[in-house]
Amino acid sequence: MILTEIKNVSLRFETDPSNFSPNNIDTGTLAMLSAVDFLPSDKILDMGCGYGVVGILAAKLIGYERVTMCDISESAVKQAKINAKLNGVPNIDIKISDGFCNIQDNDFTLILSNPPYHTDFSVPRRFIEVGFKKLVLGGKMIMVTKRPDWYKNKLTSIFGGVRILEINGYYVFISEKRGERVQKKEKTVNKLSKKLRKKQRGV
Repeated sequence: MILTEIKNVSLRFETDPSNFSPNNIDTGTLAMLSAVDFLPSDKILDMGCGYGVVGILAAKLIGYERVTMCDISESAVKQAKINAKLNGVPNIDIKISDGFCNIQDNDFTLILSNPPYHTDFSVPRRFIEVGFKKLVLGGKMIMVTKRPDWYKNKLTSIFGGVRILEINGYYVFISEKRGERVQKKEKTVNKLSKKLRKKQRGV
């Protein structure tokens, strides 16, 4: 049993060895949460929820009806449901989903994810490309990883920009879905900047 307090909320989590970070709350997840403020108006998707830290905290802060949690792992989803009950929010929508396959809504204000960065980039690539479409205008995708370059480039190419915070050895990426005209302008500026840097290097 993990007993912890995050954002002044007391939480407890049962885990088993098959879960990611079963003995303590993952440092990357804590880094990501330190960069997020959950608002009463938010609609949140916890993508790759594991045993439920992010989504359960959000539900405690703004209400279970504003939170969706999913994971590809059946055992993770089962554990997250147990932990939702343990923490007094048993009615959170928690489902098995390979990425966004079982996520129907397209009006999230926040999508949070601590993706599997020890594998290739096919999983986070889908998270970012499809996640952009699942956000409302002004919605944000927030991700945490230890591999900054690929995420910076990918999020910039899809969202038009990204803010990066370095916290406790992890990189937290925050990208906002903006108006189409703004995104096109920012993408054009980014392309021109890349061309200029290559020219300066003599590439």
